[in-house]
Formats: sequence, structure tokens, C-alpha cells
Amino acid sequence: MLVRDRMTSEVITVGVSEPIRRAWNLVEEKRLRRFPVMDGDRLVGIITDRDIRNATASSVVLTEKKYHDYLLDTVRVESIMTQDPRTVTPDTGLKEAARIILEMQVGGLPVVEDGRLVGIITETDLIRTLIEMLPD
Repeated sequence: MLVRDRMTSEVITVGVSEPIRRAWNLVEEKRLRRFPVMDGDRLVGIITDRDIRNATASSVVLTEKKYHDYLLDTVRVESIMTQDPRTVTPDTGLKEAARIILEMQVGGLPVVEDGRLVGIITETDLIRTLIEMLPD
């Protein structure tokens, strides 16, 4: 089985120079935990809900909503994203993708083909596959 068989191909992304509030709103609205970061058509990073929480989690920020809002509106995605994330291709074996996710201790990997983002494979996709494969 290949990544292409289980990946999510309709990927929600954020722009590199957008405020982190955009990513936070997507976390809240879409219930997703990670977003590829794009600079035009080029994948340049990945940002997670944990990245956003860590960036806004000082004791002052936690007690003062105005500081939290200020950070969400002024800090740019590029400031807290992981640059040049590990990627896989649609033709990567699902077992290899799972191995990479496990070894890197990440929740998902962008899927790139010919330099273009074409999907994302996540731990949730892998668990769904396992559930479908196991007998009742």
C-alpha cells in the first residue's frame, strides 16, 4: 500500500507571512493539528497547534487575553514554523511513512510530487488504515 492510497489530498495550508491567528482559527474551526506552510506554490514549512500554543504560552500571556490576542495578530507563521519539513512522495510505501512518523515523533508528513504539495499523510490516516485492515 502506498501513501497515495491513504493520504488526504485536499490540504489546508497557511501562508508563510500570515499571522499565527489564521492557523489558530483553523485549529479551532477545522479541528486539525498541523498545516503545511506555503510561500506561493512552494512548501517551506509546517506549523502545528503545539507550535502556536508554545508561542503564546507565557504566564503573562495566559493571564492577559489582550497579550494573547496581540501575539496571535502580530507574530507571523514563519517565526514559529518548522522549516523544510521532512516529506514523502505519493509513491512512498505506507510502512515507510509510518516508520518516519514514528522515528521523528511527528503527527504527519507533507506529500510532495514534482516539487508540488499534493497531500498530507497523518497518524490518523495510518490508524484508520489499521482499523480497516484488522478483523473485527
